[in-house]
Amino acid sequence: MGEEVKKSRPAPDPNSAKFKLGKIAADAYTDAIAAKERGELVGWCASNFPVEIPETLGLYVCYPENQAAGIAARGGGVRLCNEAESEGYSNDICAYARISLAYLKVKDAPEQNMPQPDFVLCCNNICNCMIKWYENIAIERNIPMYLIDIPYNPDYEVSDAEVEYVREQFWDVIHSLEEYTGKKWSDEKFKEVMEYSGKASRMWIEATSQAKYIPSPFNGFDLLNHMAVMVTARGKKEAGEAMEQLLKEYKENHENGTSTFRGEEKYRIMFEGIACWPWLRVTSTGLKSRGINMVTTIYADAFGFIYDDFDGMCRAYANVPNSMNLEQSRDKRIKLCKDNHVEGLLVHTNRSCKLWSGFMPEMSRQIGEACGIPVVSFDGDQADARNFSEAQYDTRVQGLMELMEANKAGKEDK
Repeated sequence: MGEEVKKSRPAPDPNSAKFKLGKIAADAYTDAIAAKERGELVGWCASNFPVEIPETLGLYVCYPENQAAGIAARGGGVRLCNEAESEGYSNDICAYARISLAYLKVKDAPEQNMPQPDFVLCCNNICNCMIKWYENIAIERNIPMYLIDIPYNPDYEVSDAEVEYVREQFWDVIHSLEEYTGKKWSDEKFKEVMEYSGKASRMWIEATSQAKYIPSPFNGFDLLNHMAVMVTARGKKEAGEAMEQLLKEYKENHENGTSTFRGEEKYRIMFEGIACWPWLRVTSTGLKSRGINMVTTIYADAFGFIYDDFDGMCRAYANVPNSMNLEQSRDKRIKLCKDNHVEGLLVHTNRSCKLWSGFMPEMSRQIGEACGIPVVSFDGDQADARNFSEAQYDTRVQGLMELMEANKAGKEDK
């Protein structure tokens, strides 16, 4: 018998946005590890903590949420969740927190390593679980924790009083970090970082908005991978350049009638919530196999911050999805649905993120009514693979497809 010929994948194009974005995301870890080896202080940072602060100060930080998602996507989430639970942490708390706290103990994960922290940067505009999680890290490591409190906003707009409250905390953290690390704040450097962050954010939001075209020039699951750069590196020059390349490619896809979504785009949906990282392939395939493209999600756009000055930065971080009221959250999602010609809403009821999932039944009901689209939910988890059922997901997606089909047929009959 002749030798079996193995087909090799073509080498990735180093000029493509995908390659550049992947390298930036990987460099966030390797650069921090190298800094730690040089003897520099390295921090762990919450994803919606103002990245402009450590970037302007020249500090290296890693993101436990990103690491936990990466570990879970590569199959290590349950192992580390079990490790945390053996230490007494309830399996009812956030799986990102459990993975992170377990990693703090074991100090090694082949799926994704990062250096142990010398300080932690926490911001509760995501959730209050974050505070206890980072407090535990600080206590276990005997290191300082720098907390910025951004309260839930019951009003539609961020008030000047809230901006003042947040601004004073930003400056307090900046001065405290200067004292602890020996690094110095520079207004000129901040302006540079602000410009880089603004460019990355504008390019990212415009790139995601290309789903306004039918068919969409991209598969929405691409966004879940690319957004890692918006979390970890949006204050860096190369992030803006890579996002500009991404936008260029999506525009070219539209002009050429091509897309990163493979197959015919029969239906377009919005995906609500954090991705099920351990089941990313399953959730993606369950849609793609039915010709369903996830064209938009608030989760991706949440990491685009556009502002003109320091106060604008404070206002932007006080207006992220989990700190705004239901009405504004709803209206942002309705706009995404209408702008991107969404035909259905698929809601991830995430066991790990009770804050996000708690108000979603009412919000999704209002979105469905306002947009005239069917809404279906499924149970899952962002990082604990045990809280997801393939059979349930498949049934719910099939149901959503049938509802969208009936909805479309009803409109055609009128």
